[in-house]
Amino acid sequence: MLFGRTKSLDAILATAEKKGLHRSLGAFQLTLLGIGAVIGTGIFVLTAEAAQKAGPAMMISFVIAGAVCAVAALCYSELASMVPVAGSAYTYTYAVMGELLAWMVGWALILEYAVGASAVAVGWSGYFVGLMKSWGLDIPLALAAGPDGGGILNLPAVVISLLITGLLIVGTQESARVTAILVLVKVVALTVFVALTLPVLNGAHFEPFIPNGWGTYGVVGAAASIFFAYVGFDAVSTAAEETVNPQRNVPIGLIGSLLFCTVFYLLVAAGAIGSPLGAQPLRDAAGAVLAPGTSELTAKCQSVVATGLAEPLVCSKEALAHVLRSVGYQRIGDLMGIAAFVALPSVVLMMMFGQTRIFFVMARDGLLPGKLASVHPKFKTPHVVTAFTGIVVTLAAAFLPVGKLADYSNSGTLFAFAMVALAVMVLRRRDPARHRPFRTPAVNIVAPLAIIGCIGLYLNLPTLAKLVLIVWGAVGLVIYFAYSRSRSHVGRGIVEVDSDPNLQPELAQKPAE
Repeated sequence: MLFGRTKSLDAILATAEKKGLHRSLGAFQLTLLGIGAVIGTGIFVLTAEAAQKAGPAMMISFVIAGAVCAVAALCYSELASMVPVAGSAYTYTYAVMGELLAWMVGWALILEYAVGASAVAVGWSGYFVGLMKSWGLDIPLALAAGPDGGGILNLPAVVISLLITGLLIVGTQESARVTAILVLVKVVALTVFVALTLPVLNGAHFEPFIPNGWGTYGVVGAAASIFFAYVGFDAVSTAAEETVNPQRNVPIGLIGSLLFCTVFYLLVAAGAIGSPLGAQPLRDAAGAVLAPGTSELTAKCQSVVATGLAEPLVCSKEALAHVLRSVGYQRIGDLMGIAAFVALPSVVLMMMFGQTRIFFVMARDGLLPGKLASVHPKFKTPHVVTAFTGIVVTLAAAFLPVGKLADYSNSGTLFAFAMVALAVMVLRRRDPARHRPFRTPAVNIVAPLAIIGCIGLYLNLPTLAKLVLIVWGAVGLVIYFAYSRSRSHVGRGIVEVDSDPNLQPELAQKPAE
């Protein structure tokens, strides 16, 4: 049967106990990791793209995207507390709806995390280049942007991607400590931004509030793009297998980090809109709104600056620093650039962290080559797949622009989130008696809302981003039927885990001192 291969929850939990990763993360660390994954490119970089689509109504866009994530988070929390293993939506789908759909979800998550990490790396590069320019050091365009941005290679994005890859190979605990420091930097920076911009907020800049309507290049379209600003929260669930008392701590980390970040997003958006720059979209000579990330918008931005006016918010690659400078805080604007410079790498880290753990668990199930699940004898991390992921992330960051990367990532994310919500409803009917440490409230309302919300946002992504998911999915199906299906442990009737200690981090011998 095409959809008949399911892996029982009991088998998944037994596998995790025998071939699990070291449990070292608590609720506080998970919440910090969640905040570190969420606050990043969406608010630091994609604010400009959201403004070009929705104008001041991007505040509504943040609420829409956050609401969809909130209902998805409640579904994630139930499954993550029941099945506290690596793999996130992939593992949940395997247990409930079968191997084929699980493969497709895992394949979509690869798109989410790898491309998402590349997007954040490119966003970091924009702040780094802007900061250097403020200090009198102009990085040549050829080395500061990919071909779509008029350059050849985004060298800063390449460097940060490679550094994060090395950090993840060293180990999760070290990564968590670094992330805790960077989360503090981001929270302080955004608090300062709110404190300096809200007192001088100009209410007139909120009119017209909805200049482009509600469509793809309006409020809902902006929500579909800045959905990327929230997606990091599900990376917390991929760390469930490395969490102490996951039944309690994973739901706290998921929901706590999401609520914390939503408040910040709305306050920061209000400060940016009310600044002297405003947030009104740029239009062509005929009055039509220009699509973000196009050469036409770039030309319009250049023409505005050439007249001696300040660069509009919708044109900036370092939006928050640019806003502070426009309010008269030149040096504090530089400090915001420094905050982004040191903090955005934590988002790259969490995206790559989630990516490697998805690869790890899919290889552990036999759907990908077992070598990918190898664990480093000293660092106890999946170093092979981490290195492979780092190469892919680096190449994408070197040549592609941030807006397109974010939209591509969103397409995979929305598919995975919808499958999680569906899995919750199916499992409630199929196994109602199973212990649920966290139960999604009003599941017959919350789960359908999550599915409808994900589909609605997907349909409002740019056409190319929607096609990326379809093409990526088709490639995944070819790989599944050509390689993975015949090698699947479930398909071959393998219940017990492999005895190879390299695939069992908990059993592997420690190296001699």
